[in-house]
Amino acid sequence: MRAGPSQEDIRRHNLGALLRHVHLGGPISRAELTAKMGLNRSTIMALTSDLTAAGLVREELPRETGRAGRPSLVVRPESSKVYVFAFDVGPDRLAAARVGLGGAILDRRETARRRGPFDLDELAGTLAGFARQMRRKTRADTVCVGAAAAVSGGVRKDDGVIMFGPNLGAEVVPFGEELGRRLGLGLPVSVGNDANLAALAEHSRGVAVAVRDLIYLHGDVGIGGGIITGGHLLGGHDGYGGEVGHMVVNPDGRPCGCGSRGCLEAEVGERALLEAAGRTILPGREGARAVEEAAGRQGRDAVRAVVDAADRGDIVAQEGLKRVGGWLGLGVANLVNIFNPEMVIFGGMLREVYLGSAAQVRSRLATHAMGPQRERLRLRTSALADDATLVGAAELAFAHVLADPLEVLARVTG
Repeated sequence: MRAGPSQEDIRRHNLGALLRHVHLGGPISRAELTAKMGLNRSTIMALTSDLTAAGLVREELPRETGRAGRPSLVVRPESSKVYVFAFDVGPDRLAAARVGLGGAILDRRETARRRGPFDLDELAGTLAGFARQMRRKTRADTVCVGAAAAVSGGVRKDDGVIMFGPNLGAEVVPFGEELGRRLGLGLPVSVGNDANLAALAEHSRGVAVAVRDLIYLHGDVGIGGGIITGGHLLGGHDGYGGEVGHMVVNPDGRPCGCGSRGCLEAEVGERALLEAAGRTILPGREGARAVEEAAGRQGRDAVRAVVDAADRGDIVAQEGLKRVGGWLGLGVANLVNIFNPEMVIFGGMLREVYLGSAAQVRSRLATHAMGPQRERLRLRTSALADDATLVGAAELAFAHVLADPLEVLARVTG
């Protein structure tokens, strides 16, 4: 017979739950916490007192009550004092942010990244340098409680090693370990797939708050996906779940970097769109100089340029968007049939692609998605836009604090 949870286990759980309410929902009164958590007032008072003493929250009188009688104190996150570092490693950019408890981005740095092989020393050094710059601007009474990175690739959940990242030029890279060593904070650096973390960000702070079943599709050079079912991320056995970009939609289609043909990534990704819209020059057709010039016309700005051109009446751009939108719609229809999500979110460059090809996406859904699955489906673009991956990385970094607030704070300040 197993013993039930101890009083300390219950207290730890309640502290984490209360801090999560404040972290995700923002300032909230003690009375509201009492109602949401189903605990009595004296317990809520004791929990908030513990978190206040630890420096994680503060309590203050509400600015306006509009009610007679003694107002309930408002609990606010100590956003300016307790923070994490969040990093994003994409095919075309490196970004770092200092994010306060409660989700406020307090400071940030960003630089372009050259496409090519994954240079661990250079990338980890750049991001650690950004963190040091931001840390020098903080007050003496601030504390960093975590760090995490979003990367465009498959990440092994046990140790955060990037096992494959063809669009980053990475294969079996101990990125988190090296970045943690460079940061020198004595804290581990968690690493997650960018689409998975963006899905969590939209679920907790973006367009999908309170949505329990959703699919987030992220586009940069390739296509990634984050799938949340029943409120939980579908990570897979080893952490590689959600690689929807390598779902085959056109068996006789374009070659994909994974070695297959006709993957969603190959038919919808950046290269497919730019070629379909006449925006790239293939090697061997127009000479080396033309190829070099074409190489500069890539990335999210190039995708936006295609959408803008289509809006202005460019026939070639319009046809390119229609082609890509058709394959995107077929991929979404397959996912809708399998997972029956309440919402599908388009992020990264797919925000622009979807906005420019919504008619084609919806047409494919009407043809290929089963009626009951699509009946209440909502299609949305990311509310967090280019910050979705950074916000998701910050939430990953805060996860340890929310699980055991006092233990984590004692460890990092001791």
